[in-house]
Amino acid sequence: MTTTILYVALAAVGGVLVGGMTFILLFVFIGRRLFRTGVQRIFGLVLNRFLSDEFSENIMELWSAVKRTSWQNILEISLRAEEGKIIKRPLGSAKKYLGFDGLMFVPAQMARLPIEGNVPVNMSVTLGPKAEKPLQLPIPLIISGMGYGVALSEEARKALAQAARKVGTAINSGEGPFLPEERQAAGKYIWQIGRSSWGREPQALAVADMIEVQMGQGARIGMHVLEPAAIKGRAQKLMKVSPVETLKSAAVMPGIKSPWDWPRYVSDLQQEVPGRPIALKIMSGGRLEADLAVALEAGFDVIVLDGAQGGTDGSSPTLEDDFGLPTLQALVRAVHYLKDQGVKNEVSLITAGGYFTPGECLKALALGADAVYLGTVPLFALVHKQIEKVMPWEPLTRLVDYDSKYKNRLDINLAAQSVTYVLNAMVLEMQEAIRALGKTSLSEVGPNDLVALDAWTAEVTGVTRA
Repeated sequence: MTTTILYVALAAVGGVLVGGMTFILLFVFIGRRLFRTGVQRIFGLVLNRFLSDEFSENIMELWSAVKRTSWQNILEISLRAEEGKIIKRPLGSAKKYLGFDGLMFVPAQMARLPIEGNVPVNMSVTLGPKAEKPLQLPIPLIISGMGYGVALSEEARKALAQAARKVGTAINSGEGPFLPEERQAAGKYIWQIGRSSWGREPQALAVADMIEVQMGQGARIGMHVLEPAAIKGRAQKLMKVSPVETLKSAAVMPGIKSPWDWPRYVSDLQQEVPGRPIALKIMSGGRLEADLAVALEAGFDVIVLDGAQGGTDGSSPTLEDDFGLPTLQALVRAVHYLKDQGVKNEVSLITAGGYFTPGECLKALALGADAVYLGTVPLFALVHKQIEKVMPWEPLTRLVDYDSKYKNRLDINLAAQSVTYVLNAMVLEMQEAIRALGKTSLSEVGPNDLVALDAWTAEVTGVTRA
C-alpha cells in the first residue's frame, strides 16, 4: 500500500515537472518568435522614419552635425549656453599635433653592436648645473605640478610624493598651498611659485630643492579664477584666504611691470634660497626666442617649456586649443636657441606637455631636453585597480580631485605603488632602448640616433630623413 502511494506521488510530481517544462519551452518558443517579430517591426518603423523624413524633421540631422564638428564641441556649446560663463575643461586639449611619431631610433646591429641586457645604463641628470646646489636626479622623469587643493586631493598628493621618493625622482608642488605631509613623504621637492598670494610661502621655500616660477603652462596663461566652494576645507586654511572670497591668480608675478624687472626678481629670490636652482615655467609660443632671451638675461638656471599638449585641472577650451606651440616644435626651437647663445650646458631644459610613452620621452631627451615632466601618466596610474570605486557613474579623476566626495576612497599605498611601478617600467624600457642603440648612458644619446620618416619632421627637427 505504501509503495503504491509512493509510486502515485512520484508520478504526480513527474507529471507536474513534465508539464512545467513543456509550458516553459512553449513559452520560450512563442516568446522568442514574438520578440523577434516585435523587434523586426520596430526596427522597420524606425528605419523607414529615418529614410523618409526630411532633414529638417529627421533626428539623423544630429549625426550630420556631429560629422561636421564633434561631440565635444556640441557638449561645450551646451555648457556655454547653460550659464553664459567661461567653461573649464580638465586634462588639456584633445587636438592631435604632429609630433614624435615621425621619428624612429637607429638600432645598433652590425656597424655598431648593441649592449648586453645586464650592462647598467646611467640615467642620471643634473638640473641647474651652474647653481651652487644643483638638483641631481637618478632618472630624467619628474612628476609635474598638479597642485593640492586647486587640483588634487591630499590623498593623491601623498601617494605621488611616496612614489617620487621610491623611484628617486622629484615631485613638483603645483600652484596649490604648501602641504607639509607631502614634503615629508617626498624625496626631492620642487616648490612652484604661482601668481597667487600663497605662492611665495616661506616654509616651502625653506625646504625645496628647486624653485619654479610659474608664468604660464601649455593649457593656461594669464589670470586664473577659483571659486571658494571648490577649495573649501584644509586647503583654504593653508592658503589663508576667506571662505567667501573668489580667488584670483594674477596674470603676472607681483612686482613685475616690465621685462626689465625680472633680473631683480630672480636676484631677490636667489637671496631667499641661496645656492638652489631657480626655474622658469612658460607656455611655448610663436615668439619663444624673445621669451627665452628675457629668461636668460634674468638669470634663471632652468627653463621649463610646456607645449600646447599640456594639461591642467581646468582651463578654457580657447586657451587649450588655440594658444602655444606643439611640444616637439617648441623643444627643438628652445634647444637651438640655447646652443646659439652658448648656454646649453649651463641652463637646463625641462620639456612638458603630452608625454605618455617611454619612447616619446627618450626621443625628447635625444633632441636636447635634460628632463621630462609627466602629469597624465602618474595621474592615471594613481587610480589603477581602483577605478571601480567611482566608475561608471563618475569619471575616474573624481577619485583624486580635491573637491570630490569620493577622494577618501583612494587607497594611498596602492596608488603610490602603481605610480612607482609605471615610472620604474618607463625607465627600464628607456634603458633597454639605450642598450639597443649600443650605448650605456643617457648622456650619449643624441639626434644622430634618430631618423625622420617624413619631410615635415626632418625639417622641424633637423634629423636626417629616412
